[in-house]
Amino acid sequence: MKRSGLIVCLFIIGAAALTVMLAQEGRNFGPVAPSKAYVVGGVRHGVSYFPRVDYPETRPLVPGEMDFKHYHKYDEVIYFLNKWAKDYPHLVDLYSVGKSFEGRDIWQITITNKSTGKDTDKPAMYIEGNRHAGEVTPAECALWVAGHVLANYGKDPEITHLVDTKTLYVRPKNNPDGSELYLNTALSLRSTVRPHDDDGDGLLDEDPAEDLNGDGYITQIRKKVEDGKGDYVIDPQDKSGRLMKRVGAGKGNYLMYPEGIDKDGDGRMDGIGGLDLHRNYPENWRPEPGLDLTGRGWTQGGAGEYPLSEPETRYVVLFLLQHPNVSAVETMDTTVPMLLRPPSTSKSEESMFKEDLALYKYFDEQGKKLTGYAQAGDVYWDYSGAGRRLADAIAGRPPAERGRGGFGAEAAPRPPEDPKDITGEPLFGHSPDFGYFQYGAIWYGDELWNGGRVKDYNGDGRVDEYEQLRWVDEETGGKAFIPWTKFQHPKFGEVELGGFCPKFFSQNPPASHLEEWVVKEANFNLLLYKSLPEGKILSVDVKPVKKEKDTYEVTAVFTNEGFLPTALEMAKRIKVVRPDTAALSLGSGLELVGGKARVILDSIKSKEKKEVRWKVKVTGQGGEADISYSSTRGGIDKKKIKIPN
Repeated sequence: MKRSGLIVCLFIIGAAALTVMLAQEGRNFGPVAPSKAYVVGGVRHGVSYFPRVDYPETRPLVPGEMDFKHYHKYDEVIYFLNKWAKDYPHLVDLYSVGKSFEGRDIWQITITNKSTGKDTDKPAMYIEGNRHAGEVTPAECALWVAGHVLANYGKDPEITHLVDTKTLYVRPKNNPDGSELYLNTALSLRSTVRPHDDDGDGLLDEDPAEDLNGDGYITQIRKKVEDGKGDYVIDPQDKSGRLMKRVGAGKGNYLMYPEGIDKDGDGRMDGIGGLDLHRNYPENWRPEPGLDLTGRGWTQGGAGEYPLSEPETRYVVLFLLQHPNVSAVETMDTTVPMLLRPPSTSKSEESMFKEDLALYKYFDEQGKKLTGYAQAGDVYWDYSGAGRRLADAIAGRPPAERGRGGFGAEAAPRPPEDPKDITGEPLFGHSPDFGYFQYGAIWYGDELWNGGRVKDYNGDGRVDEYEQLRWVDEETGGKAFIPWTKFQHPKFGEVELGGFCPKFFSQNPPASHLEEWVVKEANFNLLLYKSLPEGKILSVDVKPVKKEKDTYEVTAVFTNEGFLPTALEMAKRIKVVRPDTAALSLGSGLELVGGKARVILDSIKSKEKKEVRWKVKVTGQGGEADISYSSTRGGIDKKKIKIPN
């Protein structure tokens, strides 16, 4: 063997040994002290370990005390979940729903008053955070809601009633692998860490972006070139020279690139992971690009090998199918912000029952008031901006491009569009669609934070990057913008690295503003929780029947004291719920002589009343009878009555 070949071989063996050693040191691939390397599980063609970064934004103000001025890592979340289970044993159950791709437990809690019945016998809501790796704000919202409910039980009458009569399921970090990678290294990613071929070259994660200057952030590269050879300029509005403005090819004197080295020269980065847990749900799932064998069908990037191929998504669906008592679901992301709901492949009026759509529109409007978000609506029309573009087209205005949260400059507005050419943009395998069309629930996949589009200083209806930079300077003292620093790049020569902070500005709020955004969304989550159905036996009346000896008429009135019906119309259509029922069970000495013991009520709308009558004959000394109400999503209620002789 040639010496050069031997050296290469030894290098490969050494790198593999280091990977194994690090993996063994941190079996769960989580924080491993005192190691300075963070290991990512899975077979990759690129590096699998990265320098560990200790971000100030992930440090608690006081260890062991919960605050929302920092982002909680996996171990800290587990600490508080265990603490709640210990401090509130009568209200909290803690359990793992399964293992993530890298083998971490996905922890969840159930909150309900155990003395008033089983969690599955009560109307329920499910809240999930941190589905997307780098969108860590939702985990904080899930924690805040759980902590708020527990802290106010026994103090706030409304919260106390909810815990006594309802169930709340909370899963703060559904994607702990991605969250830990994001909060412990400079890498930014959207979803699962499963190796994925992003650039179609047959290799997995071989070319990730890099923190070239070791400042803990992967930002941007700006390269000064001759006039007319670039497509960016320094924004003339920004006298500090930090902000870049895209002006088009051949019109600028700067070129912009993501921070890193394109090692394989294909013009693309292929970083860690690439599958999207929010494109992996079974409703309207479509294969990845290139896997449609006709070349003419719809495809969906990040869809995964097949629906529910990812454990993190599969455990959500399995849990909910095993818990059909859930009427409302909130699975949160970042960064628009908006209240986001189904449908994702058509306009609302085309595919939703009008009664169900009316409920969704009610929550849209109430949610905007609670959160201050400007937008609420369906994925297909509202999220894609089709509705706004249609309004612009009718008014003859050129539509503005959607801002991109600090990554690069805003594009110039497009020319006016013809209204008849405007359609929505579908997303496939999306959770709100599964939630409504296959699970029959009120399901929101809300987007927290807004990528830094915080304040419209000039009142033109949009926030450009100059206004973002102004807000950064005023509200964070400039900390959310990484200063440009010189760097000698192996391919581009002398460049500068810097730009908006990708983690704690573009993708999530600065830690100093975290609680504000968490509470906004939490208020909407609590509205859904408070809106759960609540089926009840309102009253029971026992009267003797005239001219029929020893015979009594039992009249029971059933109602729904909650806001949501005990079943959406879609839930009834797809048979995810059984019809609500009323039943009379007689003790010895009593005989049913009129009516059926079990009566179908169908479903009960809010404040609606349904009456059931039975005729009972006393054959002995009289006795007791039980009246029961049973609903998949409205809960269970029982009353014992006495029928005299």
